[in-house]
Amino acid sequence: MKKHNFSAGPCILPQEVFQKASEAIIDFNGLGLSLIEISHRDKNFIEVMDNAQNLALELLGLENKGYKALFLQGGASTQFLNVAYNLLNEKAAYLNTGTWASKAIKEAKLFGELIEVASSKDQNFNYIPKGFSVPSDVDYLHVTTNNTIFGTQIKQDYDFGVPLVADMSSDIFSCQRDFSKYDVIYAGAQKNMGPAGTTLVVVKEDVLGKVERVIPSMLDYQVHIDKDSMFNTPPVFAVYVSMLTLQWLKDLGGIQAIEKINQEKADLLYDEIDRNPLFKGFAATEDRSNMNATFNLTDDTTKDIFDSLWKEANINGLNGHRSVGGYRASMYNALPLNSVEVLVQAMQEFEKRA
Repeated sequence: MKKHNFSAGPCILPQEVFQKASEAIIDFNGLGLSLIEISHRDKNFIEVMDNAQNLALELLGLENKGYKALFLQGGASTQFLNVAYNLLNEKAAYLNTGTWASKAIKEAKLFGELIEVASSKDQNFNYIPKGFSVPSDVDYLHVTTNNTIFGTQIKQDYDFGVPLVADMSSDIFSCQRDFSKYDVIYAGAQKNMGPAGTTLVVVKEDVLGKVERVIPSMLDYQVHIDKDSMFNTPPVFAVYVSMLTLQWLKDLGGIQAIEKINQEKADLLYDEIDRNPLFKGFAATEDRSNMNATFNLTDDTTKDIFDSLWKEANINGLNGHRSVGGYRASMYNALPLNSVEVLVQAMQEFEKRA
């Protein structure tokens, strides 16, 4: 029986994507060869890469707007470095909203002056800072739109008159934004788009070429743009599965359609967290993430009872990160509403027994 997978990543993907991907592993496009043994220069895979890049731009509404979509390796963690290498000439501004933002700050400090415009560290990152300002002379502002560990999400698109860079690893393609306000968007595939192994980077080309340093070829966005993400052997399987997932999303109705579904799932779970006296939410209510709901027990001595109930309900991946404790329900695009209903039923049963 398929489990209800609330894992924070690698994530759940649509079942039809798993099916098509498994078939391609055996025989891709009737070639008598596996997807993972054909040349990445083969026209069959070049078509996959082209489709994946085009779908990404189409879904984000960035077609013919001066953007390029890249599928690279190294995860979002490498992009902490890449962003600074390509964009940070003198100084940059960073909004610190959690573990991954902190890691991005650490890497960027190697390249120039860093200004931390605001931080929610004082409350263990359970909220998004408000009312901060950004100096007009910074090379860019970097934000993390969704904080997987702490369960907070930025609900607005900032406009401070400086280039905007966003790590969207855990909420990419899940909600509508004005993506044209962003100059660089990056996202590890394994949260909401595909398997671990590739990272989507969407770059507005006119933001490049402004740093004075020499950039190593593998870290140079322009090199990867010029080579259509083929500067080195790409992560063939991860790109293919990402393409399938993006096509699934397009067929569903795109970001507008999935946002409604995601809101319904989030509302159902958060309503139960707020109603049930045995639970308390971790993140500030106005900043709660629709992707990662973090919550704790009001009485930790009842933990064994709840743990047995959700495991008996065939639920997987509910334990919270050590930084927060408690529980974390990751409700990525492919998680069906029924899985959230099963979790809520377990929470209600827990209320009866505890």
